Amino acid sequence: MYTSSVIIVFLGLSYAAVPLYRAFCSATGFGGTPVTGKGLYEPERLVPVSGAKKIKVHFNADTSEALPWTFTPQQRYIYVLPGETALAFYKVKNKSDQDIVGIATYNVTPDRIAPYFAKVECFCFEEQKLLAGEEVDLPLFFFIDKDYAEDRSMADLDDIVLSYTFFRARRNKYGQLEPDASEDAIDKSMGWSQYTKANVQEETKP
Repeated sequence: MYTSSVIIVFLGLSYAAVPLYRAFCSATGFGGTPVTGKGLYEPERLVPVSGAKKIKVHFNADTSEALPWTFTPQQRYIYVLPGETALAFYKVKNKSDQDIVGIATYNVTPDRIAPYFAKVECFCFEEQKLLAGEEVDLPLFFFIDKDYAEDRSMADLDDIVLSYTFFRARRNKYGQLEPDASEDAIDKSMGWSQYTKANVQEETKP
């Protein structure tokens, strides 16, 4: 568990540099960010746990006010067993008369489920270019790790919420795509609002 509420951002990188916080969150489940990793996808882990209770997964969708898109889940919720893979879809439409590139952040609540929530395929943190007036379906393939069923701290957890927020995308000074939004807005979308950040500036060479 985390013993400190301070996040240190190394080398003076912008907090909104998507690859940095994507890698950190996905490796740890921090701040309600679902875990990703090849070890999670071994065949023996993708087997529904017989006799376990089903978890109700709710789907939420938000868009930045600066992004003229509609973004909605195609299902309000589904029930899954630990170890069972599930497929869900979101629909997004560009309502403007211009081509726009967007990028989505995500988190899952309550955040204690994050280490067990694994995404096999997802549209988050990837460039999503929609032509003027274009509408597309975006797939989400996920599972809840079977170890969830053996964690006593999860015994009272029956409902979880998976939330995505779409922003306009921009490229930072490193050439990486990131949400075109304030740090506060990104913090909120990632479930990081309650944490304090500390920056460590990159050392300059003499």
